[in-house]
Amino acid sequence: MTDRGKPLYMIGVAADLLKVHPQTLRFYEKKGLIQPSRTEGRTRMYSAEDVEDIARLLRLTRDLGVNLAGAEILLKMRRRMLEMQRQIENLLEYVREEGEGRPRPRGERSPREALVRAAAGQLRPVDMF
Repeated sequence: MTDRGKPLYMIGVAADLLKVHPQTLRFYEKKGLIQPSRTEGRTRMYSAEDVEDIARLLRLTRDLGVNLAGAEILLKMRRRMLEMQRQIENLLEYVREEGEGRPRPRGERSPREALVRAAAGQLRPVDMF
């Protein structure tokens, strides 16, 4: 199984996959909409995840008529939601591990209290703009 974040494609190949001109990808990068990784020689390298993000951007702009500013906001919101989902999954795993079958000594906090403490330390306010 391959790592979805691992760079796979140079700009020409990524552009061919997405049916856009390589200059379009350079423009999106200049605007901060995408951030491909770079080799030591500064060659842009796109992962499968990058290609999917660009395809999502193209669907928003081409098919749904969203302008680039709106698409940027939507993509940032999506990334933030995915990050929050990972945080919640981590917190749930922590609570499951802490609460599995061990008796708590008198006065020890419950997994529910641990969840609140962990959430207070890990979750950040959403800054979409």
